[in-house]
Amino acid sequence: MLGLDEYEVIRLIDLEGMQQEQAAAQMGVARTTVQSIYNAARHKLAEALVNGRTLRIEGGDVEVCEKRAQCMRGGCCGHHRCGKQKPEG
Repeated sequence: MLGLDEYEVIRLIDLEGMQQEQAAAQMGVARTTVQSIYNAARHKLAEALVNGRTLRIEGGDVEVCEKRAQCMRGGCCGHHRCGKQKPEG
């Protein structure tokens, strides 16, 4: 099982190309926390790929922005972890 926090770290670092410091700021945690989560997530991904195991993504202590799709399209909902400036107006 891959927790949502592990999924988010993989998404931010490996897909979005963020540095650990940037991912930590985005998630509102310490860089050392991101590093720990990232190492655990990569181990789980490798285990699933190499050994043909099922990978489930679920649960975790996370806060999800309901307007995340808007943020990902370049707009901003104003959420404090969005990482972008809220547009004026």
